[in-house]
Amino acid sequence: MDRADLEMVQAVRQHGSLAQAAQALGLTPSAITRRLAALEASLGVRLFQRTTRRVSPTADGETLSLRAAELLRGFEAAEAELRERQAEPAGPIRLAATFGFGRRWLGPALAAFQAKHPAVSIQLQLTERLPDLAAEGLDGAVWLWSAPDQRAGEWVSRRLAPNRRVLVAAPAYLAVHGAPRTLDDLAMHHCLVVREHTDADPRRQDHWALQHEGDAALRRVAIAGPLSSNSGELVRDWCLAGEGIMLRSLWDIAPRIASGELVHVLPAWSHRDADIHWLAPWQAQSPKRIRLLVTALAEAFRDEPWRPAPALSAASARPGSRRRP
Repeated sequence: MDRADLEMVQAVRQHGSLAQAAQALGLTPSAITRRLAALEASLGVRLFQRTTRRVSPTADGETLSLRAAELLRGFEAAEAELRERQAEPAGPIRLAATFGFGRRWLGPALAAFQAKHPAVSIQLQLTERLPDLAAEGLDGAVWLWSAPDQRAGEWVSRRLAPNRRVLVAAPAYLAVHGAPRTLDDLAMHHCLVVREHTDADPRRQDHWALQHEGDAALRRVAIAGPLSSNSGELVRDWCLAGEGIMLRSLWDIAPRIASGELVHVLPAWSHRDADIHWLAPWQAQSPKRIRLLVTALAEAFRDEPWRPAPALSAASARPGSRRRP
């Protein structure tokens, strides 16, 4: 039994007629009748019941038809992959990413990829809410978290790079308030809070969940401060202006740490829930352009280009006086 036999079985089952199956395959009715009889003889089973009005599969014919469909899809996928390997990747890629990371790191990486593969076009949608990728026709998303639980069975997720959220403050703030030496010291400081929802009760007790280096356990620490916003960029601006301590992703503030504009405080503690991930709707075989893009992004972010070089630490900041807010 070869591929032509499988295609014949599929055509007969689909059309329910030897004459129509022969026409679809470019054969004569007598030729397909002989071929079907020869296949049944070689297998030792009857695959189709013939009447004057219709040809219908037997139980064995139904089983073979289903298996034939699988095998033919495999043939087609293998042929498509071989053709694709010989061709320059081409076609559109539609992506989503968060505003900050998309502008700062993903945008340049996409431009470099497109320059290398000029037949590929890229459309990047910046958003703060993870879209329904398949429903919105998106090929994937570069996101700061893995796939949400309700999508875990529908999407594929690949970590492109590790990322941590760390505690930082401006030298001007530390000069007045001093640097915290323990997590409990944060209670005596202005902590700048990013609130995801604008309708959140401003009187509620906020917490940061932090892990100590080398320890998987989370410690929740209560924090408070007079300034909060749903805009992470605004909170960063407040921190740079010396208004307090913030918890922020390294990819966003590493250059500020390296330049000394911000000081990394309590460096042994961080929040490790914001790794960079590739998310995409599941499919058996992604197009070549998508596979190449994911590989290129993993390579671009592998060494965490945002990771700061050794720079000013809280210990070297002028301690000043410490007071409660």
